[in-house]
Amino acid sequence: SLTDSPVTLKILQNWVPRVSHYFDKEHYTYVGHQIVIQESIEHFGAVVWPGALALSQYLESNQEQFNLKDKKVLEIGAGTGLVSIVASILGAYVTATDLPEVLENLSYNISRNTQNMNMHKPEVRKLVWGEGLNEDFPLSTYHYDFILATDVVYHHAALDPLLATMVYFCKPGTVLLWANKFRFSTDYEFLEKLCNIFNTTILAEFPESNVKLLKATVREN
Repeated sequence: SLTDSPVTLKILQNWVPRVSHYFDKEHYTYVGHQIVIQESIEHFGAVVWPGALALSQYLESNQEQFNLKDKKVLEIGAGTGLVSIVASILGAYVTATDLPEVLENLSYNISRNTQNMNMHKPEVRKLVWGEGLNEDFPLSTYHYDFILATDVVYHHAALDPLLATMVYFCKPGTVLLWANKFRFSTDYEFLEKLCNIFNTTILAEFPESNVKLLKATVREN
């Protein structure tokens, strides 16, 4: 139920002062590693949103509860790749997915931040919510321990395909971790639909940023 009291947190200023003179690079530190993220102003998906900071921070602080080591992790709507990079540093086999136009910047950030490290190399793949799931990610081959999603719900038309994508990948044993800045009534309507389908718990709230972090698992009959 959603009634268990979530922990109230603040998004820490985990980015370090800019060493670079470019407006489009942000420097973060998670799990003892400096991560440099190149943003792009052309796409929504190429900016670091607060949900990504919240989930990165939470994964770093709760490694006992959510141990990602050698786990298979799928990030949907990976954007700049920050969360996928943090999950990789924590030892996961990560597949970072997003729309085709975001993949170049996503691949650049992921390879740049994981290239010389002793970790499973993340994979970057195209995933359009609700499209070609059976063809591109057949369930006979692909099973994920964790589905990660941050700030995937905002004012856009693809909310039903997004929910269908979450349902497709969340099998018994899969944990969906979704962090989102709640801005619109549509965000709460999406949350309500999620609660109707999955066992859902609010793990943490970041009131200053209006971010909620939720855990969802499939209902087993």
